[in-house]
Amino acid sequence: MSVELNIDGLVGPTHNYAGLSYGNVASLNNKGVVSNPRAAALQGLSKMRTLINLGIPQALMPPHERPFLPMLKQLGFEGASNNIVRNAWDNSPELMANLCSASSMWTANAATVSPSRHCLDGRVHFTPANLTAMPHRSIEAQTTRRILKTIFRDTDYFEVHEPLPSNSIFGDEGAANHNVLSRSHDRRGLEIFVYGQHALRSNEDKTKFPGRQTFEASEAVARSHGVLQDSTVFIKQNPAAIDAGAFHNDVVGVANGPVLFYHEQAFVNNSELRKELVRKAETYDFEPIFLEASKAEMSLQDAVKSYVFNSQIVTRADGGMSIILPGEAEENKAASRFVDKCIAENNPIKDAIYLDLRESMQNGGGPACLRLRVSLTQTELSNIHQPVIMNNERLTKVEAWVNRHYRDRLSPSDLADPALVFETQQALDELTQILDIGSFYHFQYNGEPHWSEYS
Repeated sequence: MSVELNIDGLVGPTHNYAGLSYGNVASLNNKGVVSNPRAAALQGLSKMRTLINLGIPQALMPPHERPFLPMLKQLGFEGASNNIVRNAWDNSPELMANLCSASSMWTANAATVSPSRHCLDGRVHFTPANLTAMPHRSIEAQTTRRILKTIFRDTDYFEVHEPLPSNSIFGDEGAANHNVLSRSHDRRGLEIFVYGQHALRSNEDKTKFPGRQTFEASEAVARSHGVLQDSTVFIKQNPAAIDAGAFHNDVVGVANGPVLFYHEQAFVNNSELRKELVRKAETYDFEPIFLEASKAEMSLQDAVKSYVFNSQIVTRADGGMSIILPGEAEENKAASRFVDKCIAENNPIKDAIYLDLRESMQNGGGPACLRLRVSLTQTELSNIHQPVIMNNERLTKVEAWVNRHYRDRLSPSDLADPALVFETQQALDELTQILDIGSFYHFQYNGEPHWSEYS
């Protein structure tokens, strides 16, 4: 028996609204709004608790180190960390905003994952996303790889690749543009790679916002993972969806088991995609279930505003499915009507659970953005780093940690406060002990912890 482990990114202490993500409508619209890092982290942990109580395995991915002092030092800022922060802010508040972003919380972008049943060597393969499209995210790749190699350290079962080359040809945004479609989590099926552009073609349709995932990146990931050719499907995002704010495909579509839940305008050549999926699924003895919202019943604008498709569809122990949605989807009439319609029909989704994730949503991240799905056999699950797997008791411990260390308000100008470095590093040092991952962050293994400068 296989299970789907959801690895949720823990919101970091520097969660703020600096409006850094071009093409992300929510991020741009909420630029400068005062955030609540404590509430953001607790909302994410509450979502994890909901899934644990449904019987869905959950693991926690720690935040990245922010502000990212190693890069500030590389850029010529010197001295004690408090001086580095002051000087960097005085020199360029925009640069500091990029190096303080808590965007690693959206682990759907952390990596692309292929289950062992799809890979030639019988191991689970991970490729950390290089995230070259956005400067504040492009600094995540190596830390993400280090986290994944810490959690999935047994090379008999797992292979964590290097990120793809960091250039515009191989722009890779991770699992937010990747879905697995199959009869169940323990059966072979199809890996759907969605891309926004062919980087090496000059005649591509131009979009207002960038198509962040390239075909060349998706193809390289499938190739390096050793995914069986009959299991791969490559499909292009609809330019109209990108320009409406679907900067990643998971804003307009998500799959679970045989179910594809999506908007009619999510893909180019929608009818051809359906034919290809049906034809290839026959090889693996299942029929795809298409839950498609037509543009007549829901506009792209409603889909992006509500994030109804940025939901988690999870398979419960009884075989039925639940759909985990942001509260904004319940508030949007078109979105909630479509969800109700799907539940009323004869398909595996039996109920909808709406959650408050407003702090993440205001930066353009819903339930699906906050998790990385990893399909594992029971043996594989037992061979990962166990302290990151959450239960209610461990979640309570992490919630107490958040309440001790996180601020309840943070404006972009607060990123200039040198005390934020002290607070963040002290918090992350304690978290590494809770998760038993050792000296993981730069400030831990590069000499004395920086917060000693404040003592």
